Amino acid sequence: MGLRTGLQSGLHILLVEDDAVLADGLVRALHAQDMTVHLVCDGLAADAALQRTDSAFSSISDANFDVAVLDIGLPGIDGFEVVRRLRARGGAIPVLLLTARDAVEDRVRGLETGADDYLVKPFATAELVARIRALARRHAPPSSVLTLGRLSLDSATRRARVGEGTIDLSVREWGVLDYLLKHAGRVVSKQQIIDAILPWGDDVTPNAVEVYVSRLRLKLDGAGVAIRTIRGFGYLLEAAA
Repeated sequence: MGLRTGLQSGLHILLVEDDAVLADGLVRALHAQDMTVHLVCDGLAADAALQRTDSAFSSISDANFDVAVLDIGLPGIDGFEVVRRLRARGGAIPVLLLTARDAVEDRVRGLETGADDYLVKPFATAELVARIRALARRHAPPSSVLTLGRLSLDSATRRARVGEGTIDLSVREWGVLDYLLKHAGRVVSKQQIIDAILPWGDDVTPNAVEVYVSRLRLKLDGAGVAIRTIRGFGYLLEAAA
């Protein structure tokens, strides 16, 4: 099960929690703080999501997680093992562990395994949010702005501009445009775009990609760029003639 919810300007959080009631409350609380949440309910699903983030989608900002929030007591493999595998692959995403265990040895084990912070249940939602934001700030890469023509995308603030004006984009429109701009001058297929914006297999069809591209063409009027359809291959973003 996966849940993506939130706004494009917020942090992207991987939440791993098998308690359905707690998970629902956390998703709602994080969403209220303008955070996008991908929820999984067991350790193996968490490991799979993190593998995707570490490898195939590591260069795609809309698919990347800013922070992983993991319960330790999970079905499949526990949170300690999820973190161990993540760090063994060289994954650098900051990790906040959640647990009902308050023994010092458990805290030490979590930190030595590679977690960045530790929060014992029960906890105040405000403290969780504050710790998530602190971890994201601490690990945030330098601001990166991509430009082509009069179009600019700032991956740090998740803002798209044409000249001095801001473009209002949905999360999926942002993902499509971000991918096209990062591959400007190269033809990309619809399947590559689908894989980039929805790496966890949500229901998006090639026809949906056509809709997002059509909307982007309207919103990019005057941006000095063009999204060309290369029949039989995909799309090409380039500076307009």
